[in-house]
Amino acid sequence: MKYAQGLRKFFCILLGGAVVLPAAALDLERAKEVYGPCAACHGPFGAGGKQGEYPRVAGQSAKYAEQQLKAFQSQSRINLPMYPYTRARELDDEDMKLVAAYLAQIELPTRPPVFKDSDDALARLLAMEKVMIVPRAAGNIENGKAVYQKNCAVCHGKTGQGRGMFPMLVGQYTNYLQKQIAAYLAADRPHDEEGAKKGVLYTLKASDIQDVLAYLTTLQVAEQ
Repeated sequence: MKYAQGLRKFFCILLGGAVVLPAAALDLERAKEVYGPCAACHGPFGAGGKQGEYPRVAGQSAKYAEQQLKAFQSQSRINLPMYPYTRARELDDEDMKLVAAYLAQIELPTRPPVFKDSDDALARLLAMEKVMIVPRAAGNIENGKAVYQKNCAVCHGKTGQGRGMFPMLVGQYTNYLQKQIAAYLAADRPHDEEGAKKGVLYTLKASDIQDVLAYLTTLQVAEQ
């Protein structure tokens, strides 16, 4: 299929690592069609809900996003809104790979753009809708940095950009991260392969976790 060929080209470019991912490497029309119903919650650019009720999916690791879509469909990760989206529409593996790759290449700037005099009101509005700035969270940033680099960076990367099957954390809503951490600690979501109520999160104090969240909100400036 056409979009499958485009997807293979996308991953060849990704693995090369030296080239910026071009939108032409994806079947954008098909990708947007698959993503269409998602925009109702996650927004047209994948920025998520303003209060963190829905996560940011733009820029998320393609491997992680695909893995989570499959988990929603199989209900190995319980999420009532996502189950009918993935199950009722019977998303196949190719569609999941395509939409995951599409979301991974979306960039959300962390600073307002510089406009030209020729930019009309609509162009300015659309550009501003893509700007995503997560408010600074309260906490001891230096302690958060130390805790994060010691306990979290090996999986989520030194700058929180994610790695392979581990999700991007930087640029994510603090409220959403807090909810997911609470779910992990309650064993409602498995945090890693070690199983329920095991793993690094259970070794951290609540104050350390808050400091990590504060630290992550300082890293988003590096996204642009």
